[in-house]
Amino acid sequence: MSTLGHVLRGTTDLPEQDIGHLSALVGEWGMLADLSFADLLLLVPLRRRSRLRRDAEFLVAAQVRPVTGSTLYSDDEVGRRVRGADRPAVATAMTEGRIVRQQQLGDEHEVPVQEEAIPVRRGGRVLAVVSRESSIAAARVLGALEQAYLRTAGDLAIMVSEGTFPLPGTGPEPTDAPRVGDGLLRLDPAGQVLYASPNALSAYRRLGYRGDLTGEQLRAVHATFALAVPAPGAPIPRPGPGAPEQVPVWEAASRMVLTEDELVAGGGAILLRGLPLLPGGRVIGSVVLVRDVTDLRRREAQLKGKDTTIREIHHRVKNNLQTVAALLRLQSRRVDVPAARLALLEAVRRVTSIALVHETLSQALAEEVSFDAIADELIAMTLDVVATRDRPVTSRTGTFGHLPGTVATPLALVLTELIQNAVQHAFDGSGGTIEVRVRRPERGGLEMVVADDGAGLPADFTPERSTRLGLQIVRALVVGELGGTFALRRAPRRGTEAVVALPARW
Repeated sequence: MSTLGHVLRGTTDLPEQDIGHLSALVGEWGMLADLSFADLLLLVPLRRRSRLRRDAEFLVAAQVRPVTGSTLYSDDEVGRRVRGADRPAVATAMTEGRIVRQQQLGDEHEVPVQEEAIPVRRGGRVLAVVSRESSIAAARVLGALEQAYLRTAGDLAIMVSEGTFPLPGTGPEPTDAPRVGDGLLRLDPAGQVLYASPNALSAYRRLGYRGDLTGEQLRAVHATFALAVPAPGAPIPRPGPGAPEQVPVWEAASRMVLTEDELVAGGGAILLRGLPLLPGGRVIGSVVLVRDVTDLRRREAQLKGKDTTIREIHHRVKNNLQTVAALLRLQSRRVDVPAARLALLEAVRRVTSIALVHETLSQALAEEVSFDAIADELIAMTLDVVATRDRPVTSRTGTFGHLPGTVATPLALVLTELIQNAVQHAFDGSGGTIEVRVRRPERGGLEMVVADDGAGLPADFTPERSTRLGLQIVRALVVGELGGTFALRRAPRRGTEAVVALPARW
């Protein structure tokens, strides 16, 4: 999927700094759409060899629909080209650098639409135009909430036209950032609450606040929570040396910075995001978006508890497997029959391979493991157990990447069996070279080749009819459990190649 930057680089002559400004605007403009109850379209003039004219052609480079109201567009407009002659408000805003309002659009809408064309300025130059479009027929009754929303949207629109929104250095909006509909506070430059939406007031109720926010200093409101959270006599935590300064949300206006914070009290939690309002270059206050994340944090805590339980299960399974391996190793020392002793040692190696995967899973937060470290350790461990005289030289090329535990466990056994098979049958205990080649095709899945430069396959050898337990285990795991394919073939020059191919099912 192409990003806004890719689209603009391919269709406009804008420099990287301007593209970065437009990308930052699109990262934050959902706030403007929600406050306006309107759809927003970003119209960027296409490459031009001469001075921009009113009949220039524009590209709809981005689009956002409001969460607080109905949209005018059932289909995506991104990628559509429009002529300035058909959108006079957009053309005027682009050429004259001022906000232009128009009551009616063309025939593309079935209802009368009000359009406001907002020039997007950076460094004194107009880069593009934001078209703010809303239905006249569906005009809202202007209560206190609607008036606060539209007044704030008007301030942001002026900031866009002046090049002060988004703020310089603003990064992408966090995925869990509060939206306008979650709750809104309007503050004056001193941090006093001028307006609190019902949802914002409800969020503070979850923290245990029972007063009316309107007319209160937000600093004083938060101070009541700060005094209530620590236990009696407990020290107040302070940031460590070198920690970045945390700017309170009520200081967004005085500091002229975007602020983000999370407040936890009374069993509740809220996210806060403060943005200074400075239309006309004058600081008039700030807007603070509020999101109640109490239930979200509780679910996260439950998931963390489940993760801990799963890791503990993997840890106990690993311990039990290591105990089984130790018992088998002790039993092998008491057996006088060489074949029986060898069988017990092979069982020890197989159980240890499975234990290694569970040990790695017990240290991870997800049910996936980085298999490269496991593979290297398995190869070394197998050589330690199996090699009797000269130790073969081993190498690995390619990367396994991250694999789910359901794949990692059988694949660990497969790799161990193939390494042992090469040591015992290709070299007969003597030295040689074993190479593990791994590839992750673009279509997905995994391909692994264990190649040796040993004696090669016997002339009458047929893998499907082999009675070797190791090969039977490999075939059962690869074909039966992982749904892949397994083959043994003669290497191009010398030796044997064991080829494992797994589908992209995980």
